Amino acid sequence: MRGQIVKALSGFYYVDTGEGAPIPCRGRGKLRHRRLTPLVGDRVEITRLEDGTGMVDAVLTRKNEFSRPAVANIDQMVIVCSGAVPVTDPFLIDRMAAMAEWKGCEPLIVFNKCDLERAEELARLYRQAGFSALQVSAGTGEGLDALAGAIAGKVSAFTGNSGVGKSSILNALGPDFRLQVGEVSEKLGRGRHTTRHVELFPVAGGLVADTPGFSAFDVEQMEAIPKEELATAFREFGPYLERCRFQGCAHVKERGCAVREAVAEGTIALSRHRSYVRLYEQAKEIPEWETRKK
Repeated sequence: MRGQIVKALSGFYYVDTGEGAPIPCRGRGKLRHRRLTPLVGDRVEITRLEDGTGMVDAVLTRKNEFSRPAVANIDQMVIVCSGAVPVTDPFLIDRMAAMAEWKGCEPLIVFNKCDLERAEELARLYRQAGFSALQVSAGTGEGLDALAGAIAGKVSAFTGNSGVGKSSILNALGPDFRLQVGEVSEKLGRGRHTTRHVELFPVAGGLVADTPGFSAFDVEQMEAIPKEELATAFREFGPYLERCRFQGCAHVKERGCAVREAVAEGTIALSRHRSYVRLYEQAKEIPEWETRKK
């Protein structure tokens, strides 16, 4: 049988096969020998046992994987931000969007609290860069239908700085999500020695990785993007990367750089290039072996 792991807890992987409740499974010893740990989000092959449990026989090819939280096959990174208090630093948006691009999932930028501040200029900037950018309000419900449509049929991960309203948005999208989060939080707690499990929750016709009651995607703890690959994680740089005068251009301060020329002409937003330079300088300080841990 084939299915998708929707929860990992206490050594069991709960596999949704589309036929009834998820099946609690253990991993085969051969997976351990290959140093392959199944992750929530993995598509797997399992064998059903007589007692109703199962064994994970194989993990199918992943399109991406993350370590914090430990999930795989994320379709979409929903970057929740705000133009109202707390105001999101555009660098944080750029950093998360670059990580999503590098990991092969689509960034979706959501400006919450639009009833207080619509963040029109920022939304326009990201749309011009080629991103989908939605303006929503968890309080009034504005824009939530569009967000629900963007989530439907996908595995999404929500991230964003504290206070921007990730929990409020998810609770507004899924009336039963608040209950699920409360039940899990009460059951597992947040003590120092508590093991936090990872789960995919159904929300608005899609699946959302983890819960805002535990932690959002922790970009600070994610792998670093190698400086040689960073430019490809800024999608609007793409048309200019092969036009630079010198091969191996870093697109930071080099003469004849087509990316910098596009910035000067206003085709690429100055703030986006500044974020790129900041990330590039950070990546230069990281040992090469560390940047290769995907």
